[in-house]
Amino acid sequence: MIISASRRTDIPALYSKWFLNRIAEGYVFTYNPMNPSQLRRVPLTKDSVDCIVFWSKNPRPMLEHLHLLEGYAYYFQFTLTPYGTDIEPSLPPKSNLISVFQELSERLGIGRVIWRYDPILFTKTYSLEFHLKEFARMAQELAGKTNRCVISFVDPYMKKRKNFRMFGIEVPDLPQIKILASEFSKIASFYGMVLQSCAEEMNLEDYGISHGACIDGELIERITGKQFSFRRDKNQRPACHCAESVDIGVYNSCTLGCRYCYASGRDETILANVQNYSLRSPLLCGRLPDNLV
Repeated sequence: MIISASRRTDIPALYSKWFLNRIAEGYVFTYNPMNPSQLRRVPLTKDSVDCIVFWSKNPRPMLEHLHLLEGYAYYFQFTLTPYGTDIEPSLPPKSNLISVFQELSERLGIGRVIWRYDPILFTKTYSLEFHLKEFARMAQELAGKTNRCVISFVDPYMKKRKNFRMFGIEVPDLPQIKILASEFSKIASFYGMVLQSCAEEMNLEDYGISHGACIDGELIERITGKQFSFRRDKNQRPACHCAESVDIGVYNSCTLGCRYCYASGRDETILANVQNYSLRSPLLCGRLPDNLV
């Protein structure tokens, strides 16, 4: 079983102590986001978990606790973009996050920290030329610290259209995507990185960019030294190549406030979930029914 921690919220940045408590207890409860009354008890013991995939924009809170994950196979999907606080309002300075990335890689190894430069979006500030310059700068700083970079292009989710209008966010068009793909591929190759796309239907293989799998069965086999028969995750978008996993996060519980994020909706919903958070609860946000406590 693969644990995803998490596509739905930034567990390393915001809920790392809760997660480590669940590791210590050996189980977690999660619920179906389409039907919150459907609860599932998920074992987190070493013999039950094949791998943990962490997704984060700031895993610094995890750094001093990595020893508590000894005996578990895991790797990080680390989102690191050049956007400022207008788009990603609650993140530390990106120079600090580059240092976190470098330290994490030094501790885990080059193959267990994957750089996510996504989503790619345009505004009056973040132009095509800006992305070309900043991607090259960041790739140079991360050279030797990762061997894979994952890119995607922003999707205009219905619930984020107000943000798109308010912050002038635009989706790259096809000619712009082709320029970015071509130049990014050259830059990544120069710095020793394989460039992959995430859940993109368009084929960018002419530019040396393959369809990637963020929850990657082949990578898990390399990390663990074992062979598995992972199935493709049918609960993801058709263009997603990820292996099946169990996500233990909760939508609308991330307080980072990134303007493009599909996992967060109305502020009052996020506030309600955060108020239901308990460090010692088996469920990230909310209360378990009395018969399950």
